[in-house]
Amino acid sequence: MKFQPDHLEGVNVISRHEPQRLWVNATPWTSSVLVPWRGDAVAWPVPSFETLSADHFEQVLALQPELVIFGSGARLRFVHPGLQRALIERRIGVETMDTAAACRTYNVLASEGRSVVAALLLEEAPVA
Repeated sequence: MKFQPDHLEGVNVISRHEPQRLWVNATPWTSSVLVPWRGDAVAWPVPSFETLSADHFEQVLALQPELVIFGSGARLRFVHPGLQRALIERRIGVETMDTAAACRTYNVLASEGRSVVAALLLEEAPVA
């Protein structure tokens, strides 16, 4: 017996992910993006993991999540805790995983009605 709908009305869904692109609902994104459980996804001006700053995580805080899923790009990389201080001080959980796993995890949590934000890093493809 199923107790949850496949899709909750008004809740964002990450419908597809590729290495340098993802879709929130039907909208494609080719740069880093913040995906709140409700409301509009917004561009997150983070071109690379190395450029992350505390100000970037302050932007996440403005969305008032109870939990943040941070997608660190194509591979798992952990952010220095000092950069996430604003979230930690407000007792907002932060889970880090590669971006593909973050997309999947976000969808599960959002479908459960959680106040979650996916902070997803999409880095430019390396020039060959």
